[in-house]
Amino acid sequence: MYEISESMDNLLQIQVPILEQLNEFCKLFSQSLSHTDGLLNQALSHIQQRGGKRMRPILTLLMAKGYGQINESTLHGAVALELLHTASLVHDDVVDESRQRRGQASVNALYDNKVAVLVGDYLLSTSMLHVSETHNEQIFKQVALLGRTLSNGEILQLTNDEDDGLSEDIYYDVIRQKTAALFETCCAVAALSVGATQEEVEQAAEFGRNIGTIFQIRDDIFDYYDSKVIGKPTGNDMAEGKLTLPIIYALRNNDDLLMRALAKKVKFGSITTDEIAVLVEFAKQNGGIVYACQRMSELSEECRHFVSAHIKDEALANALLLYVDYVSSRNM
Repeated sequence: MYEISESMDNLLQIQVPILEQLNEFCKLFSQSLSHTDGLLNQALSHIQQRGGKRMRPILTLLMAKGYGQINESTLHGAVALELLHTASLVHDDVVDESRQRRGQASVNALYDNKVAVLVGDYLLSTSMLHVSETHNEQIFKQVALLGRTLSNGEILQLTNDEDDGLSEDIYYDVIRQKTAALFETCCAVAALSVGATQEEVEQAAEFGRNIGTIFQIRDDIFDYYDSKVIGKPTGNDMAEGKLTLPIIYALRNNDDLLMRALAKKVKFGSITTDEIAVLVEFAKQNGGIVYACQRMSELSEECRHFVSAHIKDEALANALLLYVDYVSSRNM
């Protein structure tokens, strides 16, 4: 079995070069999730209590410091992106009819879909307000394009029926337009906020894109193991009609007609829990997890090459290398 492990010490070490600025971010983000209205305040408080590791803001701040000095534009850009990300999660839970988010009740589960959609809209609007505080047209464009890309990625995932969902290229395209796009924009906004050159912005964006792809592959691997920590049951992605990299690889490298028939049932939304368990075991026994880990390793090496080539400050370089390791080995 593939071991899933994580070191909280590493996460704390990653934050060391930007600890002061991260605290400033947290205060600004917390202020953006407060409201005087009773129902909206309750929903926003629930979102805030869910917390999270703030992986994207941490990346934004580290990258900005790697190219210059973190400033108000950086902080507002980081808050805007985290709000946009949070809004997309609230909306995704409605689309996916999810009752939990990382082991805790989703907004739509606590209230209803109407409230969840409106709360998501409120977060999006607040995100735009923070973007305006950057006073940077390029950052505004980056965040606006991200919002459109995230929506397009969700639609692509919902409508993808090409090759019975077994296209690895389409799998990566969905990742690029969802998870990877967010990390990519975090790095681009970070570089833009401190006046980096266009070439540096593009290099930073590519690094973020690779990080985001690793993040999503790792997330997909979780679905093949039970974990109360993760709060995500085995086969949940398949139950929602999604075929991810481990099973895609196993099916494309095996002519088992029964397994392919079960994969079609995943796409049609008619798969049973027992049948999902069969597919999960098939992916494990036919190299799916090993292959997914190999892809993460290849992308991690590209990220390390970027750090060694472009981040001159030793403390920042070490923090970013720890960040890469953390993303590829996290357990939630």
